[in-house]
Amino acid sequence: MSATTIHHVDWDSLIPPEQWAVYRCVLDRVSAEGLPFALGGGFAVGLYTGTPRNTKDLDIYIQPRDRERFIQMMSECGLTDYFDKKPYDRAWIYRGNQDDTIVDAIWAMANQRAQVDEIWLTRGAVIKMFDKQIRVIPPEELIWSKLYVLQRDRCDWPDIVNLIRATGPHLDWGHLLHRVAEDLPLLRAVLTIFSWVSPQQAMSIPRRVWDSIGLPSPKLERDPEGRPARPDLLDTRPWFHEQVMQPAA
Repeated sequence: MSATTIHHVDWDSLIPPEQWAVYRCVLDRVSAEGLPFALGGGFAVGLYTGTPRNTKDLDIYIQPRDRERFIQMMSECGLTDYFDKKPYDRAWIYRGNQDDTIVDAIWAMANQRAQVDEIWLTRGAVIKMFDKQIRVIPPEELIWSKLYVLQRDRCDWPDIVNLIRATGPHLDWGHLLHRVAEDLPLLRAVLTIFSWVSPQQAMSIPRRVWDSIGLPSPKLERDPEGRPARPDLLDTRPWFHEQVMQPAA
């Protein structure tokens, strides 16, 4: 997916001033230092799917070599290590906290499957957040990282299905398949779910993708009369984000 600018987010109503003041301090310092970074987490998912939301924390992806300097800049902005409140694994993330606001510096996947490299920080969309131009991580890396969040008490696969629905026709599938590599069965499983839940949208994904992962191309099938819609079999609340945010031309 080419890097494009996403417009029309009402940040004033989304992020309270006191929270933005913390975020801005960190973002200003890292920008002034010239350290490469990109936003991820709920902000990235919401922007690509068209439903931006405030998750009360900011995930900032950085390269491993920059983590100590980044942690120092967070400290200069008044953030302290969240580990003192709630222990976490410092091998892949640093969590800075000020009051109820959290800024996460992330340089690797939690499972150590991969570290953040230049591609994470240069290929994603560029957004305008208040008066700042900020990049978000690419949808391919966002999907890749979320494939491994399949835990007993948390699962990010619904996010992946929504991301594929919103960006699937424009994804760099060759790049994503290269990233996933030997973990292809995970991506195959998510695409199986996607094609079952939303076959019409799944048909917009190039046929070569289905061929390369060993799945038949989706086709529309009439559900038995009187049977609930497929998404309703999983959750009767809205399953998909209906307003997909389109990149600027």
